[in-house]
Amino acid sequence: MDFSLTDEQNELVKTLRAVLKRHADSAAVRSAADSESGYDPDLWRTLAEEVGVSSLAIPEEYGGAGYTWFETGLALETLGYQLAPSPLLASAVLAASAVLESDEEEARGRLLPGIAEGSSIATLAWADERGVWSTTGSGITASSPDGERAGNWTLDGTATLVLDGVRADTVIAVANTPEGVGLFEVLDPAAVQRVNTPAVDTTIRFATLTFEQVPARALRLDAGNPLERIRDIAVVMVSCLQVGTAQRGLDMSVEYSKQRVQFGRAIGSFQALKHRMADMLVQVETARTTAWAAAWSAATDAADLPERAASAAAWCADALDKVAAETVQIHGGIAITWEHDAQLVFKRAHSTGQLFGSAREHRRRLGMLLGIVPQPGGDASSERQDLVPAAL
Repeated sequence: MDFSLTDEQNELVKTLRAVLKRHADSAAVRSAADSESGYDPDLWRTLAEEVGVSSLAIPEEYGGAGYTWFETGLALETLGYQLAPSPLLASAVLAASAVLESDEEEARGRLLPGIAEGSSIATLAWADERGVWSTTGSGITASSPDGERAGNWTLDGTATLVLDGVRADTVIAVANTPEGVGLFEVLDPAAVQRVNTPAVDTTIRFATLTFEQVPARALRLDAGNPLERIRDIAVVMVSCLQVGTAQRGLDMSVEYSKQRVQFGRAIGSFQALKHRMADMLVQVETARTTAWAAAWSAATDAADLPERAASAAAWCADALDKVAAETVQIHGGIAITWEHDAQLVFKRAHSTGQLFGSAREHRRRLGMLLGIVPQPGGDASSERQDLVPAAL
């Protein structure tokens, strides 16, 4: 397995860094996070149309670039470094992977081109009222008075922690049916009640979506196994985002240690701080290796994707948490001020550390996949794949 980047992948990262350096400095990131949309539409248009970040993992027959989830992971890592808010995770990862798992070729051909070119912002309504992303159900119920074959579905219920849920013009929903869990396209997005949900990390937008007899079209009714893959892809992409943010925390700390002077010396010359930053480097590099390995498995549809995804989700969340804590400690009092970006790294660590489940829960899932931890007993509802997020 060779993880050295190809010339095309290196060029993608180089181009993204150049664009973000020009359009997503600290002031621009804060302005975008405080805006109504939660991101910079002009920057997103550039990223989607000129760089093509939203099309990377979408096949060419659906208007995509025909690359893989590995390239999407590289894009998210670069965005994570810059702390730039964007709908990439919600639209081109969650929603796109859900549509790709659809049984309906017509739906893929109709929905994916808009997501690929960035003109359509899509999202996946999944987490229930407790904030749990379960692969066995959700807080939404789908019903069809004329029977499943008629295809006249309506959705009722509530989905929480919906990424970019307020602004999304395309909504895919995970819903319970009499036969199990299914994936549905919302036919009238305007009929969905949407409420913004404040988050610790202001660069990530969540919403609560409420459905009351909202018309929908079934994309797939036997969505249990597809949801497992969607969840695995999602946590891998979040891991890549965390790696980028961890690298940002390390670089900020090293640079500050060269500038801050105490007792007539730069603090970076003190052995105690050298050791701490060396430990941070180990955390960043091991996290990158774990995330890239999982992204490779997602890109190649490898059989070990569930194990690698769970491993990356646990390791990268813990790594960013440790790096963020050290970033605050090394910067001292300035790190807890609103004006300094260290607090953005810290908040990104806490927010993404709960997204799609905590590190502890992913470790437990990895143990079950490897046969180290026994499978939980009882009915399917007791098999909680994710913990309730404490504070996103």
